[in-house]
Parts: sequence; C-alpha cells; structure tokens
Amino acid sequence: MKIAIVKLSALGDIIHTMIALQFIKNHYPDSQIDWIVDQQFKSVLENNPHIRKIHTVSFKKAKKEKSILLILKELNKIRVLEKYDLVIDAQGLIKSAVVAKLIPSKITVGFDINSIREKLASYFYNYKVAISYDSNSIERNLRVICNPLDINFNSIDIENKDPFLFSDSKLKVNESCYIVFIIGSTWASRNYPIEKFVEVADLLQKNCIVLWGSSEERKKAEWMSEQSTFIGMMPKLNLNEVKAVISNSMLLIGNDSGPSHMAWGLNIPSIILFGPTPVNRVFQSTINQVLKSNSEVNHFRLNKQDFTIREIGVNDIARMAKELL
Repeated sequence: MKIAIVKLSALGDIIHTMIALQFIKNHYPDSQIDWIVDQQFKSVLENNPHIRKIHTVSFKKAKKEKSILLILKELNKIRVLEKYDLVIDAQGLIKSAVVAKLIPSKITVGFDINSIREKLASYFYNYKVAISYDSNSIERNLRVICNPLDINFNSIDIENKDPFLFSDSKLKVNESCYIVFIIGSTWASRNYPIEKFVEVADLLQKNCIVLWGSSEERKKAEWMSEQSTFIGMMPKLNLNEVKAVISNSMLLIGNDSGPSHMAWGLNIPSIILFGPTPVNRVFQSTINQVLKSNSEVNHFRLNKQDFTIREIGVNDIARMAKELL
C-alpha cells in the first residue's frame, strides 16, 4: 500500500502528526509512506525510518516573493508524483487540500466540513473524517490518518509511543546533564519573560542552555547567560542539530513553539508554557506536562494580545521541573 501524507507546516503541527507513522507501520508493515512538506521543515522529517520519500514544496517562499509563477511551478511538481492508494490531508487548509487533490491517487482523505476552519477544503476530499476542531490536536491528526486505514488507538497507545524524531548530527553539548530553554515563538504574547527563565534556572541550580533562532532571540540568550551562572547559550542551530541537543537533555522548558514540541516526539520530559493558545494542542503524559495561565482561550479566535503567560509563577515551574527530574 502506498500512502502520501500532506502536512506542509508548521513545525509543531508536523511533529504532532508524525506519531501516526508508527501506527501505520505497526498495522501495515509493508506500506510505503511518503510525506509532502514545505521545504523549510523537511529536516524535521529526515532520518525517520518509516518515511520512504519526502517531497517538498516552497509555498512560503512563493508567498514571500508574491510569485504566481512559482506557486504554479510548485503545484506542477505535485501533479507528476507517482500514484498512491491513499492521499491524506492532515492539515485541513485550502492550500493543503489542493495539494492532496493534485496528487494522483485512488482516494483523497481529509476532515469533513464541520471539522476544519477553512471549510472549503473539505470539498476536495472523497473520504471525510469527522472530529471536532477543538479536540486534542494529536488525536485529530491520528484520527484523520487512522480512520481510513481501520486502525484503532486510545490514549494509552499514544502515551506508550516510541520516539519518532531522529538526527544524524554529531553536535555535542559541553555539559553532560542539562536543561533546555526554548524562549521564542511566533507571537510575542506566547513568550514567557526571559527574566523569569533566569529565576527558574537559579531556583533549579542545574545547567541550562538556551536555544535561539533569530537575532532578537540571540540577544535575549546572551543577556540571560550574563544574568545567571547556570545559563549558557548554544550557537545558532539547524533543525537537525536542535533534535540532537534536545534528545540528549534531561528536561525541556519552553513556550508553545515547534522546538518545544520536539521533546514530546523524543520522549524527553518537558514543561510547555501556555498563555493565549489552547493546551489541547499537546498530549500531556507523565513526563510531558503543561502550565497554563488563567485566561480563557477561544479555539476559533485566538487572542494575540493575551499576555497572561507572564503570570505563570516561577515557583510553579521549578516545582514541576524538580518532580520531572
């Protein structure tokens, strides 16, 4: 059986979908699974033994350059792929639905009209899966992939998953035992104050390293390392290196962002801090926990001006961290 999974972005969403690979392989060991993803996220999928081929598109680049010709070029790449028995759009956006529909296949799978935000996307599928839009993200991803394959699962299966992120990076961290801090995200309101990260490090008195991606985050990481003897900073890393660093850590503490969710995919203990985004974007387990501010979240209308993440107490983080350690 040949299966193509369409999940173009973003980093955390891709990670939360990759768990389905082992479910497919457990039930269909001879299946061949390909993945269609935006070019910038390709490396998070690399080295996974359950993926046969990774096909990339560059829609984000085309959008940035405002190039219709580049979009058409990317879509033409999809048209000439081999024929699949099943193409599954695990994203539920119009752009991902178009990609899924263009891939030669017998069946195109996606969410039904009441299960996605961009409802027009559902018209591109001939097999539709119903699951509430505000359900747990991991369960949604598994459901849309597993239902057409008649694969059953429960929360125990999810908690007992095998790690599914792999790196061939040789990068080594000087510290033998360390905690990873993820200080960035796509919105300012999703970022826990760096001053409080410093307080957490001083309370834990463990080696902590800060990962960063932008020049602004680099400046924050430098400031943090100057404030505490327990904090160091890494050089700028690619996604392959980030996987390696997190996989060798003893705990990750971070904002609701893609790199933070790598800990869950690697079965590394983690504490994810939530303010304006819903906690059901993650699957909490005995080792993967969350701390959420007191604000209410509307799944269909997220409030980017909700800065209540700042209210999460450093003592609460330190206490949870000590339990996980």
